[in-house]
Amino acid sequence: MPAMKTILNCLLAAGVVVLAGCSSTPSRVNTGPVHADTFSFVTGRPAPPEYAEKRAQIHRLIQNAITTNLTTKGLSRAPAGGDVFVAYLLILGNNVSTTDVNDYFGYGRDSDALLDKAHEKSAIDSQNPNYYEAGALVIDVIDAKTYKLLYRNYAVRQVLRNLPEDARAERIQQAVDQALTGLRVTK
Repeated sequence: MPAMKTILNCLLAAGVVVLAGCSSTPSRVNTGPVHADTFSFVTGRPAPPEYAEKRAQIHRLIQNAITTNLTTKGLSRAPAGGDVFVAYLLILGNNVSTTDVNDYFGYGRDSDALLDKAHEKSAIDSQNPNYYEAGALVIDVIDAKTYKLLYRNYAVRQVLRNLPEDARAERIQQAVDQALTGLRVTK
């Protein structure tokens, strides 16, 4: 069990390095309290192909977790046209490659730069000989009128396959809570 804990700690430390590297694309942004009453999600891309069928389930779990967190901060979810937009990006990597799922990150944004940063600084360069899969959830809060990025943070987790949905939902909620821990909302 200590070896597994060491591997997990290495993964988490590497994941922090993944997004903390130098670049013109910031991995963390916090411009201070967000003044809003409502939020809505960035409009998703067209439906993914059939082979990506689990995406809808994952997006539902992520959006439910974000909604739960933001509701506790005093924001209400609007189907569209909220005071702020919430966008999120999943970055997934293993010993061989890094990819992103940017269905709800929006167009014309810097998902490719974040993916490049993750790939360049990933644990792929580490000395860990064991196979691993890790993922980062990047969450942005954007002013709906000015489109200014108000808040960005992320959480990194080891990817665990074949979890029951309730356990998966709990892990996603923990990652969302970590990513949004520094977000302050004022009315």
